[in-house]
Amino acid sequence: MTLGEKMRYLREVEGTLRGLDRDISQLEVSRLVQKELGKPISQSYLSQIESGARPHLTNSTRMLLARFFKVHPGYLVDDPEGFQNELISDIGALEDKLDLWLVAGAERFSRDHELHHALLTVARHSDSRKCLVLLGEILENPGMAERLMEVLKPSTAWQTPGGGDSKRKRS
Repeated sequence: MTLGEKMRYLREVEGTLRGLDRDISQLEVSRLVQKELGKPISQSYLSQIESGARPHLTNSTRMLLARFFKVHPGYLVDDPEGFQNELISDIGALEDKLDLWLVAGAERFSRDHELHHALLTVARHSDSRKCLVLLGEILENPGMAERLMEVLKPSTAWQTPGGGDSKRKRS
């Protein structure tokens, strides 16, 4: 992402944070920086930054804008070519994303200990995609899930965490 793209994004976020249903304008940024931080920055300078006519900021301008937008000053530079803010590799990228999604789900449902454990167990498996595909196949076969639960956990009834019966009950 270029510095100009980042500035446009920050104006969009700032508008939302200030309760506006729109981006904050360059002119508003200029006026608010002066009012809130006591330092001038012109609307035309902001326009040059966003258009790419000024691809670099002076240190004082970077610090001023970082304070105004409440970001780290290092954010206000062009990202290197090919930079991505995600960990990506060609090998296992889909599996990694799936595992991260499962772990996030486990954290979201941390109060439901069985569900939390199940999601983490699938995420830790060497082929979590295969586990989910298998689960789909089990659920496609009428009665299969209930029968497996009877065999694997005979003492466990299929109930929701609150104690109420779920859609699928043991027979």
